[in-house]
Amino acid sequence: ANWTEQDSAEKLLASDTPRTTKRERACDLSPGCSTPSAAIPDSGSAFLPFTQNRARFEATYKELHKLGEGGFGSVYAGWRMSDSLPVAIKHIPKKDVEYEQVVLNGKTHMIPLEILLMLKVGGGPLSVGTSPAISLLDWCDLEEEILVVMERPVPCVSLHSYMENNGGPLEEHVAKNIMKQLVDAALMMHNKGVFHRDLKTENLLLETASSDLRVRIIDFGCGCWVQEEPQSIFSGTSAYAPPEFFTRGKYEAIPTTVWQLGALLYEMLYGVRRFCTSSFVRRKRPFNKVLPKDCQNFLKRCLTRNPQQRATLEQIQQHPWLLNHAQLKH
Repeated sequence: ANWTEQDSAEKLLASDTPRTTKRERACDLSPGCSTPSAAIPDSGSAFLPFTQNRARFEATYKELHKLGEGGFGSVYAGWRMSDSLPVAIKHIPKKDVEYEQVVLNGKTHMIPLEILLMLKVGGGPLSVGTSPAISLLDWCDLEEEILVVMERPVPCVSLHSYMENNGGPLEEHVAKNIMKQLVDAALMMHNKGVFHRDLKTENLLLETASSDLRVRIIDFGCGCWVQEEPQSIFSGTSAYAPPEFFTRGKYEAIPTTVWQLGALLYEMLYGVRRFCTSSFVRRKRPFNKVLPKDCQNFLKRCLTRNPQQRATLEQIQQHPWLLNHAQLKH
């Protein structure tokens, strides 16, 4: 499929999961708790009104085959009738939707958090293709489910499928190109107050229209707003949770994102099918010395067990390995 948003069916070991992996409310809507002021981007504020009319939705979009299924919904390929624009349509059961209270033009609305996060980093219909994050085109609030319509780049493939098709480790210059885009995208998202929480190969698309792969980020269903206080309930894929979550039951946005970026690079360079934090930290010699020293150092800075000693996003963005563009292409 051109778009993949699947979750691996992974059994969680009780010893590896000190907290439940359900989603955590970013804001409990109690007095004194308000939606972050940055929640609604200028480009998306006029777009927040939605339809509750399935007939209108079905007259606007044609839904095709299923592309993938995750913990919080199913995704189908489709197109927009008016101009044949390829779209992806995500169905999320109402019971799994986390809402936030938003005041718009003096009226209070309950908006799905996933919608707000996508608008913040990917923008609305006028922003298609301009951000590393996939843009939101439309959404529909129905009786039993939420429908989310997103852009669907064509042609594209998930990083997961790309690596499987490659049949082994990616060449260093390919992995570097992907990682450079991911680090820049992660900084952009954090600067806008968005914490994805589930960066993994299934949630990353590669646009393949040219030889220079372009990275796109999907599935903000486990995301939340960046907050100052450490969080104690992890939402995402437990195999990529940072070690401090297992040892202390707490984690923070930037150290977690840096850990997940390191895990992704580890998978790309070592051809590992599934990174697992608990297995990685138990290994005595986790890094293969075949890799260049600056590349090994980049990995070590990301995959440092102690979050206080782990590199920041700004530090890895300026790391010599990423800045050495001479290695990007042969």
